Amino acid sequence: MEAVAVAAAPALLPPRTKLLLLLPLLLLVASLAPHASSADGPRYDYKAYTECKGHPEPALYNGGILRWAKKVKDFRTADQGNYSPSFVLYNMSADTVYSFSCWVKFDGPATVHVKAKILSLENGGSQCLGTALVRNDCWSFLKGGFTLSSASQTSVLYFQTASPNASMVSIRSASLQPFSPEQWSQHREDRIELIRKRSVNVHVSDSSGSRVVGAKVAVHQMSRDFPLGSAISKTILGNKPYQEWFSKRFNAAVFENELKWYATEPLPGKEDYTLADQLLQFVQSSDAVARGHNIFWEDPKYTPWWVKNLTSADQLRAAVAGRIESLLSRYKGDFVHWDVSNEMLHFDFYESRLGRNATAEFFRTAKRSDPLATLFLNDFNVVEVCDDISSSADSYVSRLRQLADAGVTFEGIGLEGHFGKPNIPYVRAVLDKLGTLRLPVWLTEIDISSSLDQKTQAAYLEEVLREGFAHPSVDGIMLWTAMDANASCYQMCLTDGSFVNLPAGDVVDRLLGEWQTKEVLGATNDRGSFNFSAFLGEYKLSVTYLNSSAEGTFSLARSDDTKHITIRLSP
Repeated sequence: MEAVAVAAAPALLPPRTKLLLLLPLLLLVASLAPHASSADGPRYDYKAYTECKGHPEPALYNGGILRWAKKVKDFRTADQGNYSPSFVLYNMSADTVYSFSCWVKFDGPATVHVKAKILSLENGGSQCLGTALVRNDCWSFLKGGFTLSSASQTSVLYFQTASPNASMVSIRSASLQPFSPEQWSQHREDRIELIRKRSVNVHVSDSSGSRVVGAKVAVHQMSRDFPLGSAISKTILGNKPYQEWFSKRFNAAVFENELKWYATEPLPGKEDYTLADQLLQFVQSSDAVARGHNIFWEDPKYTPWWVKNLTSADQLRAAVAGRIESLLSRYKGDFVHWDVSNEMLHFDFYESRLGRNATAEFFRTAKRSDPLATLFLNDFNVVEVCDDISSSADSYVSRLRQLADAGVTFEGIGLEGHFGKPNIPYVRAVLDKLGTLRLPVWLTEIDISSSLDQKTQAAYLEEVLREGFAHPSVDGIMLWTAMDANASCYQMCLTDGSFVNLPAGDVVDRLLGEWQTKEVLGATNDRGSFNFSAFLGEYKLSVTYLNSSAEGTFSLARSDDTKHITIRLSP
């Protein structure tokens, strides 16, 4: 790698964009050799930080292809308005996945969002690759990544602020690490092996306690541990083909609209839970878990008309208290989660009328009403896009901390996941940051835009599902694929109206098959043991030797330790 200082050139900039000038402007000559197709190489570093620090941590990957930058202790950027800040990158590949990180600090207002962007000079197109909510008294961690839609001879990685008052920004510990597609895929598979499976050792002995060599062992998976489900709606009621198709695949469900306030109480005091009751009965008969979506939706467009027309704060406060009491007393213990406040990073219907502590009170009341349910915030554009600073990972963390300061215990992070073209390295970086909170993270409404053809939808869906399943912070995935009476879906269907798989459905079925251990057959070795690795879940075990046999069940929960099972055969 070679670094060369060059003069800033206004012609390199996107038009009418306010940028930060990195002094000196640094030129990075990226490797001219093609990236190796081998999966060998550096392992992906899941390290991330959400706390602001007095001193930046060392660069990930020792800086990667920016390792020379550590010789410069402080890149300081001044707000000039006409010049590109940056690292200029040569010979960037469209096949390569790039992971970027750095530490950021600035002089100016109390906080400001800083974006890192990549600009291809060939076509003038730029994309956001990471954001950080930056303070002036400590260093904030920015982590993201990107892939290019086409190879680029010259690209510019620069920084942009949403505030006109950020007078000086400093960058330290910058890192840009390339991964080949094979490396990225192998890292996912290795992580799945580590966190979604567990080693098992079955020890077989006879009635006297002596080891049995050559005993036949059969293991069958009865249920999966990882929740992977889909939205359903009233159209599944009484529809046997739809019900059989759903029950064959999914172990979790969420109701598309039937629990929302406008559906259960369309008129004040006129509650109707008929459809929700029937859907819940179906889910429970399918041995699936149900997510409660949602108690309150902050978007005024989806707030019941009569609630919007309440003229006083006291009337609204009484209405919301009645909503929580009615909903959670009826379904206490039936839903494993509740999305308490939906999309509150973007909207504030209730807090604008009841005050900043309204959401905290919703959480406290819900916890009293159903202590066993995990309470979630849920929002969009957290993992889908980078440019929406309202719902950046740091914005989400900031909101959670505000609730904590108001006495709410952090419980669950819901990420909707309505994707166009997913930026997979950015998705992973966001999950890394949110994972530092050690909370359950669920991808709650996964689909791919209907603006794309079905084959492309399927390809993008597979990438998102693989990324979610492989990430150690993700505890469950829900698809937003409820089918309506016209055999259409919100954005993406898995089947046609006759429940024949579309390309996206083929992806789901293939991954469901890949992510379970249907059957393991073998025999004990000369130590009387049979070893295997299996996906987490519930299993049936049978052992036979000559005229003796034994059966039992066991569970595989997440653990780094080997599961030891001892079987003693009776004569």
